[in-house]
Amino acid sequence: MDRIGSATSPQVLRQANARSVLEYAWTVGAFTATDAMAATGLTRSTVIGVCEELLADGWLEELDDARAAGAYTKGRPARRYALNERAAYIVGIDAGYDHVSATVADLRGTPLGRHRVVIPAPSPGDIERLADAAQRRALARAAMEGALADAAIAPEAVLAITVAVPAPVDRRGASPAENWFWSLTNPGYAELFDGDAEIVAVENDANLAAIAERSAPDGGGRDVDSFIALIVGEGMGAGLMIDGRLVRGRRGGAGELRFLDHVDGVGSADGLALLARRWAVEAIRSGLPEGSALGRLDPDTLDESDVGRAALAGDPVAGDLLDRLAARLARICLVLGDLLDVDRVIVGGAAAERLPMMVDRAAAVLARSDDPTAPELRRSELGEDCVTIGALAHALALVRERALDLVPRERGAA
Repeated sequence: MDRIGSATSPQVLRQANARSVLEYAWTVGAFTATDAMAATGLTRSTVIGVCEELLADGWLEELDDARAAGAYTKGRPARRYALNERAAYIVGIDAGYDHVSATVADLRGTPLGRHRVVIPAPSPGDIERLADAAQRRALARAAMEGALADAAIAPEAVLAITVAVPAPVDRRGASPAENWFWSLTNPGYAELFDGDAEIVAVENDANLAAIAERSAPDGGGRDVDSFIALIVGEGMGAGLMIDGRLVRGRRGGAGELRFLDHVDGVGSADGLALLARRWAVEAIRSGLPEGSALGRLDPDTLDESDVGRAALAGDPVAGDLLDRLAARLARICLVLGDLLDVDRVIVGGAAAERLPMMVDRAAAVLARSDDPTAPELRRSELGEDCVTIGALAHALALVRERALDLVPRERGAA
């Protein structure tokens, strides 16, 4: 063995052993040294030594021994360990177009506190009337503080923060400056939260939705290798999980859908929630028959769910609007299927939540298609928390990846 290898190998070995035991602790509840030995292949003395170090750093906690827990009756009782779930905390922030929400969770990813602020959407055609960058930074800060207060957790106990934004994001957490909307919806969150946690990450919301669909128990991407998480609301974005890997691109823009500007029958990347309102307002102002459920809506205050309710009430114009939206969504899925050869498109976001029948109609169109690349289309089962679930999973994955370089007790956790 050379001098460098001889000098560094004990430290490298200790790190590898500690990582094996800590990763095992993250996958189970209470465990003994014997359990960890069987799972990791390490010797008893090594496991016990590693557990002592992880106890000292705060990653593990020692539980009542096996006899006290009723699992051991003879001989010396075995010591029992578990991941110290409250050693530190993670925060997921969904900084969307029309809302900012924050959720704080423990080291198992269990949510403990939430805070949400709704940003009123501008009227159709008036997209410039958005909350400005300073307001969005203030709302994001207030959302995190509200979630921590809801969970009764001190700010210094936060170890990692992931912020979701409706914009492409590079490795530094910045969005390309050439698009004013991207600059507005990602107004320097990486810098804003720098110092609030050891790990701060900013990620595209659709990418985080894809992570959620892959990792959550009810996620729609757990049983396929390649899928797209399509977020449809005021805008549209796609998280691309191809062959089990998230594809981001050089500047984080792999899932941007600006190419839809050039697709016949689509023409733009406008969100389906936005289009539902816009088309409904146009129909109302053009005049509708007396008794029309859609015609009774106030064009200044209606939202996309009102359009869905009008269609369910039998309004033919509202029904036609849903068919137009469904045809548009189906065409988008066909194009994405041709480009990326995915098994499935999972639709989430405001439009999927408020217009579920639109997604169902689009799925029926795809099912009837004779295109061999047509993907399966389904609604997300994760609801409006999909992006937050992904943000928490992302933050937790970063903590697990860097755990041995971090000491949770230094974040002020008990």
